[in-house]
This record gives sequence, C-alpha cells and structure tokens, in this order.
Amino acid sequence: MRILLMGINYAPEPVGIGPYTTGLAQALAEAGHDVRVIAGTPYYPQWKVPEGFRRFGYQRSIERGVVVTRCPHYVPATPSGGRRILHHISFALSALPQALVTAIRFRPEVVMTIAPSLMSAPVALLAARMGGARSWLHVQDFEVEAAFAIGLMGESSPLAHAARRFQGWALKAFDRVSSISPQMCAKLATLGVRSDRIVQFRNWSDLSKIRVLDAPSPYRAEWGITQPVIALYSGNIANKQGIDIIIKAARRLRHRADILFVICGEGPQRQRLIEMAEGLPNVRFAPLQPMERLGELVGLASIHLLPQLAGAADLVLPSKLTNMLASGRPVVATAEAGTGLADEVEGCGIVIPPGDDKRFAGAISALADDPTSAEAFGEAARRRAEKRWSRDAILGDLIDRLDALGATAPTTSAAADVPLTAKF
Repeated sequence: MRILLMGINYAPEPVGIGPYTTGLAQALAEAGHDVRVIAGTPYYPQWKVPEGFRRFGYQRSIERGVVVTRCPHYVPATPSGGRRILHHISFALSALPQALVTAIRFRPEVVMTIAPSLMSAPVALLAARMGGARSWLHVQDFEVEAAFAIGLMGESSPLAHAARRFQGWALKAFDRVSSISPQMCAKLATLGVRSDRIVQFRNWSDLSKIRVLDAPSPYRAEWGITQPVIALYSGNIANKQGIDIIIKAARRLRHRADILFVICGEGPQRQRLIEMAEGLPNVRFAPLQPMERLGELVGLASIHLLPQLAGAADLVLPSKLTNMLASGRPVVATAEAGTGLADEVEGCGIVIPPGDDKRFAGAISALADDPTSAEAFGEAARRRAEKRWSRDAILGDLIDRLDALGATAPTTSAAADVPLTAKF
C-alpha cells in the first residue's frame, strides 16, 4: 500500500512526538508498504535547527526504506503563543506544494497526518482528495485545549473562538481520527467525531531496548553520582510539564543527603529552572542524552518524576511515560484522580494532585525510605509496559487498520468531486 505520512516532528529529534512518527513510518516500510514522509526541519526540543540541516530550502533523503522530505519552517528561539502559531502555519504553507506534488505523482491510498500540527490538517485533506486517498488524523496533543491549560491563549479571546471552530472542522473532516489513550479518544467523541471513526493508537515502548537493569547504570560512574537514590526527570523542559514542582520538592528535601534530583533534557524553560535551583546541592542538570543510551538513562532512576500542570492530563499523555514504565522503576506523577495519566500510573507509583509540592516531596521521600514498596511498584510498572505498551503489538494493530482503510480508498476520478468536508 502507498502511504503518505505528514508531521512536523521527525527523526533525528530524540524526544517527544518525533520518535513515534519515525517509528511508525519505519514499521510501515518494514511491513512492505511504500511510505513517503513530509516532515519539518528538526528543531525539538532545543527549538534550534541542528547542524547538517537547512534552515531554508527542502531536503530529501531515504532513511530505512522511507522517502523523507523535510520542509523549512519558522523556528522561534522563544516559543510564545503567537510564535508557536506562526511556527505551525509556516510548516503548513511549506508542506503544501510538496504534499500536492506527492499526491499527484505518488497516488497514496492513505494520507495520515499527526497533530501537532493540526494546522497542517487542511494540507493533508487536500492531498488525500487529489490523490484519491483515505485520510487519517492522529492526535498526540489537543493543541487548542493545551494552549488554554498552560496559559498560551486566553479561552475567551477571538483567537480562541477561531481555534475551536477550526479544530472542530478538522477533527470531523477525516475518515479516521486516532489518539493515544482512552480518555483522549473519549474527548474526540465530545468534540463531534463519530464513534465509528475513532481509533485508539497508543505510543509504545521498545521493550527489547528498554530493559530492567540488573547492575547500576553506567551513568552513575560517568557523572560521579554517589547518592543511593536518584529522582530523575528526563525529557522536554517546557511550560506544559509543570516542572517547577521538582525544584520546590528538592528544596523541601535538601536535608536528605541520600537523594539526588537529576533533570536531564532541553527546552525553553531550562535556564529558568537552573536559576530556580541555584544553591541547591541536591539538584543536577544534564543535557539530553543520545537515543541509543535511553535504556541506560531511564535505568539510572530510582524514582521517575512525571509532573504535569492541572488541566492537561487528558489533553496530553506524556510520551516519556512508556519508557519510564518499561524501565521497571516507580513513578511519582502529578494528575487529578480519574484522568488518563492517573489511571496509567496507578499501581506503578504514587499520584498526587498537580501543584502540591509538599505531597510531591513526601511521595519521593516515602519511596526512598521504603525500597520494598518501590521495588514492587517498579515490577508492576514493567508488567504494565509489557501488557499495554508493546511496540510490536501496537504497531501491528495500527498497520492492520491502515490496510483495511486503504482497501476502501475511492478511485481518483470519484474523489475529485468530493469536498473537503465530505463524510465518507
């Protein structure tokens, strides 16, 4: 089957959505499908284009059987609300000519696009129409609601009204719409997506690469860590993570010489956190580590830290959770009871309300003082990863669904008269 996949984030981005879009494309190619990818220039999580990639102009390559076209787009050094909008608009405009040419020449049977960026949804729909293909939207984040939750956009502003209308139109225009958790799929239904079009497509962990370490992680020796308990946060350091709570908890536990807080990652809030942690001897920052050492990194943790802002738990299910669970270590997360994040962590660690740094510190301290409970939580985490987050099982199911959808693709001549808002 011929598949066109669109997404602003793609390899070599090491964290966030990029690794999952890349993994999907490569799995489809390995399964024998002919895959084309239209992606943005790499920038995440540093919000900076790395060496070897053009800031201006298109780049094309073949990577593990996938033909990848990278489109130039605006990358703000400081991603405020307005700049993020320009960032996503610029990708949609840059991707448009490539999508149309690919639709005409490649004739995909399925066009799949990833949100973020929802703003490229019209481009994907137009490409599907021109190529006579079925359309699929995969929602990693509810961008509009997440912007409200983290204060990037006022809920009553004219811009918010326009964003809601655009989101509602886009979600209902695709043949299939998927998301990464039961709660996020339920939200799709509340936003008007028909139940027969909704698919759960989880993120995954590669359990063959993320294993429970039997010996101390090599990072202990490399970084000269002597404390027996390591509370680790690894990933993007941005607004929606609510990561300030880690520094506040570290301040509450600064008397505990046995606990070291390690914050490993990049992002727009990193420097501010470093300034917040000034004078705290129990906090250490480290740069983002290579993907090939991910197993060693997550195995460094005695306790994984997963903060999130209030109101975001059913809008964004952190992709880092999958590898945390697979590492066989307990998780301390912030989420309201009954949310998707709380349900995923329950039984594998401790969940406390967002913003409560006193209870967050208390949970970390309790696990540090009770290694038997910490070990039991970690064993449960690994079992849950094996049951719910297996890469092969998740991608195998998704490939079957794409095959079934592609088999129903309309002919090119029939598709030419179908409006973008048509319901198949």
